[in-house]
Amino acid sequence: MSHVDAESGAPPWDEDLPAEEVVERDPNTDDMFAPASAGVTSPASAGVTSPAPAPAPTPDADPLVTPTNAAAPAPAPTPTPTPEQGAAYQVLARKYRPRTFEDLIGQEAMVRTLTNAFATGRIAHAFMLTGVRGVGKTTTARLLARALNNATDAIDRPSLALSPEGRHDAAIMAGQHMDVMEMDAASHTGVGDIREILDSVRYAPVEARYKVYVLDEVHMLSTQAFNALLKTLEEPPPHAKFIFATTEIRKVPVTILSRCQRFDLRRVEPEVLSQHLGRVAEREGLRIEAEALALIARAAEGSVRDGLSLLDQALVQAERGETVKAEVVRDMLGLADRARTIALFEAVMAGRTPEALEGFRQLYGFGADPVQVVNDLLEHCHAASVAKMLGPQATRLPNDQARALAALGAALSAATLSRAWQILLKGLDEARRAPNPAEAVEMLLIRLAYAADLPGPEEALKALKDGRPLTGGSGGGGAPARGPSSGGGGGGAVARAAQSLPDAAPQSASALPDPQSFEAAVALIGERRDISLQLDVQRYVRPVSFKPGAIVFEPAPGAPADLARRLSSRLKEWTGRTWLIAANGAGGGETLIEQEKKARAAERAAIEADPFVQAVLTAFPGAQIGEVRITAPVVELPAIPDEVEDEED
Repeated sequence: MSHVDAESGAPPWDEDLPAEEVVERDPNTDDMFAPASAGVTSPASAGVTSPAPAPAPTPDADPLVTPTNAAAPAPAPTPTPTPEQGAAYQVLARKYRPRTFEDLIGQEAMVRTLTNAFATGRIAHAFMLTGVRGVGKTTTARLLARALNNATDAIDRPSLALSPEGRHDAAIMAGQHMDVMEMDAASHTGVGDIREILDSVRYAPVEARYKVYVLDEVHMLSTQAFNALLKTLEEPPPHAKFIFATTEIRKVPVTILSRCQRFDLRRVEPEVLSQHLGRVAEREGLRIEAEALALIARAAEGSVRDGLSLLDQALVQAERGETVKAEVVRDMLGLADRARTIALFEAVMAGRTPEALEGFRQLYGFGADPVQVVNDLLEHCHAASVAKMLGPQATRLPNDQARALAALGAALSAATLSRAWQILLKGLDEARRAPNPAEAVEMLLIRLAYAADLPGPEEALKALKDGRPLTGGSGGGGAPARGPSSGGGGGGAVARAAQSLPDAAPQSASALPDPQSFEAAVALIGERRDISLQLDVQRYVRPVSFKPGAIVFEPAPGAPADLARRLSSRLKEWTGRTWLIAANGAGGGETLIEQEKKARAAERAAIEADPFVQAVLTAFPGAQIGEVRITAPVVELPAIPDEVEDEED
C-alpha cells in the first residue's frame, strides 16, 4: 500500500474525506510545522513540495507581487565550525594512533619477530600481548588483524606491509568488521560469552581471509571461561586466529600461555618517547621546550598513551604561537625543580637539617606535591647509587644533574645510600597515609638527617671493640662533637667524609688498614664481612709473593675467573691505594684451607701418639678419636674460707 497517491499527491488517509470536511490548518500553529512549511522536499511526499509561506508585506512592497510568484528567501550559509567554536576535538592519543607496524615505537623486537614469521609463513594461531598500560597492546592486536587479512591489488596474502588501500583496513581499525570480533574480557567474564565465540568459530569468514578474535584484558576471564577456551585454542579451525591482550600476565593460566605465542611489549624509553612527543608537537604546529618534553616522558613511565595525554594537556598551557616552558609543565605535573630537590638531598645527607627543612618548605610553597618530593629523593638516591657503581652516564640524566649525583655518590658509602633508600621508602608510604603529607615529609627529612651518619652494624661493633666512641646521629644543633660547621643539623655522611680534623687521623688509619702480610689481607676481608670473597681467597689462592700493594698467586683448580679483579677492587676500596693482583704465578704455596687441614691433621696425629690416649684406646677396644676440640683453660677460683662459728661462752 502506497503512502502517497501518485496522481493527486494526497495522503491515503485524506482520500475518502469530502472536500468540505477537510479541516484547514490553524494559522497559529505554523511554527509547530516549520519543516513542512519551509519549502523542503520530503522523501515521504514523493516529490510533492509544500508551498512556502508568503512573507509579510512591507510598506514598500510591490502590490503586483503575489505570494505565489514570490521567490523564497535563500537560507543563510552555515559557517564551518572551528575547534575554537566548540567543534569535536580528537585527542592526540587517538589522532596519532599507529596505522602501520612502522609507526610502533620502542617495540622493534616484536616487529622483527612478526616480520620474519609472516615472511616465512610460520604464523601462530594465537598471540598473547602483554605490557603496561598505553604501550600499544590493543593497537598491535588490530594491526595484526589487518596483517592477517591484508588484501590489496598487489598483495593477497598475510603480510605486515600495511597500506590504507586495503579492502578491510578501515573497518578493522574502526572495530566494525564482521570477521574481526573484539571483546572486552573485563565486562564479559563468564563462560557464556566464551561459548558464543566457540559457536561462531566453526563457521568460515564472510569476507576476510581469517576470522580474528581479539580479547582485551583476558586475565579477567573466569576459571570456567578459560577452561571452555582450552580445547578450541589448542586445535582451532584453520580459518580462525586468536589475539589476547593483558596487563596482568601472571593471572593468565599457564595452560593458556602454553598455547599462545607471547610478546612482551616493553616500556618506551624516555629518550625515544621524548623524541616522539616532539614530532607530534611539530605536526600540530606548536612549540614546546625539550626539557618540558623530557619531564612529560619521565612522568609517562614508558606509556605512549599517557605521554600523548600529558602532551595534550601541556600544549594548551601557552597561547598560540608561544613556546610551552618547562616551568609551566613542571607546575602542571606537580613536580618540583629537579635542581632544588638535588640540593635538598645533598643537605639531608650532609645532616644540615635546618637547610633541608627550609628548602622543602620553599618547594611546598611553590606548589610541589610532598609525595612527589619524596619520589624525587628516591630517584636521586637511586641515581647516586648507580653512578657510584657504573658512572654518571648510567643515570640517564642531564649532564649537570648526573655530575652532581655522581659526586654525591662518591662521597657516600654504599651502606649509607642503602640505608637512606630504606628510610625514604618507608617515609613515602607514611606521607601517602598521613593526614598532612607535608608534616610527614618534614619528619622524614629530620629522621633521614639524623640517621645519615649513623655507623652501620659492622662499624659500630668494630668501634666498640676498639674502644672508640660511637659518633653520629646527634640530631641537635649544639652538639659539641659536631663543631660549628654542622649548621645545627644532625651530622651527615657527606660532612663526615669531607671533614679532615686532626683527631680524625688515627681513626682514618684504623678504618683503612694497610695489611703487611697475606694473612693480614685475608683478615681484613673477614673484618669487612665479604664472606664470598673470603672463602674464595682461602680456598683458591696459593700465594707466590706478597708485598703491600701487590700480590702474586697461583690459582687453585676451580678458581673463579674474576677472583683477581674482585680482590684488587675490594682492597683498593678498603685501603685507599691501588693493588696489583696477578693470577698468573706458578709454584705457589698452599692455600689457607689446605694449611688449616694440614695443621689439623698434624694435631690429630700428635694426639693419637700421646701415651695416655694410646692407653685409653687399648683399655677400650673399638674406641675411636672423634672431633678434636681445644677447650678453654680452667681458671681456678680463690678458695673460700670456711665460716668460723663464734665460740659459745
